Amino acid sequence: MGSHFVIGVHDDPAAIDAAAWNALVEAQPDANPFVRHEMLLALHASGSATPRSGWSPCFITLHRGTQLVAACPAYLKTHSYGEYVFDWAWADAYERHGLPYYPKLLSAVPFTPVPGPRLLALDADARRALLETLRAFARRTELSSVHLLFVGDDDAAAARDAGWLLRHSVQFHWQNRSPQPYADFDDFLATFRHDKRKKIHQERRKVHDAGVSFSIHEGAQIDDALWSFFHRCYTLTYRAHHSTPYLTRDFFARMAATMPQHWVMFVAERNGQRIGASLVALDPLRRVAYGRYWGAIEHVPCLHFEACYYQPLAWCIANGYSRFEGGAQGEHKMARGLMPVRTSSAHWLKHPQFARAVADFLEREGAGIDDYVDELA
Repeated sequence: MGSHFVIGVHDDPAAIDAAAWNALVEAQPDANPFVRHEMLLALHASGSATPRSGWSPCFITLHRGTQLVAACPAYLKTHSYGEYVFDWAWADAYERHGLPYYPKLLSAVPFTPVPGPRLLALDADARRALLETLRAFARRTELSSVHLLFVGDDDAAAARDAGWLLRHSVQFHWQNRSPQPYADFDDFLATFRHDKRKKIHQERRKVHDAGVSFSIHEGAQIDDALWSFFHRCYTLTYRAHHSTPYLTRDFFARMAATMPQHWVMFVAERNGQRIGASLVALDPLRRVAYGRYWGAIEHVPCLHFEACYYQPLAWCIANGYSRFEGGAQGEHKMARGLMPVRTSSAHWLKHPQFARAVADFLEREGAGIDDYVDELA
């Protein structure tokens, strides 16, 4: 591997050429905006994903000559928060046996359970070399393990072929009708059973009868005041759940400056006052939308459903989007037209006995996931 690849390890994404990185992203069949250089740099530079918060950037690059042919967004992690693929039980088992589980090496987009490429590679040879580099780095630095979260199909297949363990979970995504897309939201609702359709109409009516209306702001239409209002809502919602918000106000400022075309905001208003907002990420090229964050400064029954599902789905239909990903967990999303989809992660554990134990666990868990998806279907 070392004879034809030059390996780089970077503790700051700013050290990597942004154009070369993004060219690799766009070469992936499952590319999305979350692995673009601007996004990853904003997470680091804004103080959202930094060593102080337990995310130490350790980005890997592979060059052939002067050409960047493979790269991986990776972090040294001292905990498992903000990942959405839960390995706390693995860490606890290590600790009970007197072995350190942390730090571990993690390839993911911090705080973002969106499937997509993690091994950004121009070809299969570079992808295999990137996997081996991650494993060799973990061995050399005496890390317990390497984890690739929410990987795409190509990455999952390469990891499986290299002997890594695959783990599966379930998300809920909406797909537009094909080959004839829905004409509007009512056309979409017409595909529901009567009782489900009636429930959605009732939920929407509650919001309307409470005097709430929505305005929609795309890209550069989201001004600084709206970003500040949204961040206030986002922060209040985290605190209401006795949690700490991951993303700083500066992160959203950087998104406004460097990736404005990748966002649409749905703002709820009542009596001339803004009371809540949801933020949806966009991939305009591939016509995919991603439900990301929401918040409100006061409680209105069913406002969450309207802001996070009905308004975005109506917008997706009106704008010709093919898919809306609703994020991690939540069977309630099925009643709103989002169907179960399997997601994958890949894991390598250095300790052979623990690797065997985890493999047995994942085999049992995987059978449970299959049964769960069949039950949902």
